[in-house]
Amino acid sequence: MESGFAGMKLLDPDDPFFARPWVRWVTVLAPLGWAVAEFAWLGSPFWGLLFLAAGVYAAWALFFARKPD
Repeated sequence: MESGFAGMKLLDPDDPFFARPWVRWVTVLAPLGWAVAEFAWLGSPFWGLLFLAAGVYAAWALFFARKPD
């Protein structure tokens, strides 16, 4: 029996919502694009790093750790 948050994922790549490739791409590219905006135009490296990390995590979860269809 799992207790607490042991089985909870931040981003579930096997959810039917992510079955379409364009949804996976948008989920990855949106935070990466925002990271570029934070670094280039807004001058906020802290938020840029957070969004960069979110985009990299989403890419890993949705393209590399995802079970093949």
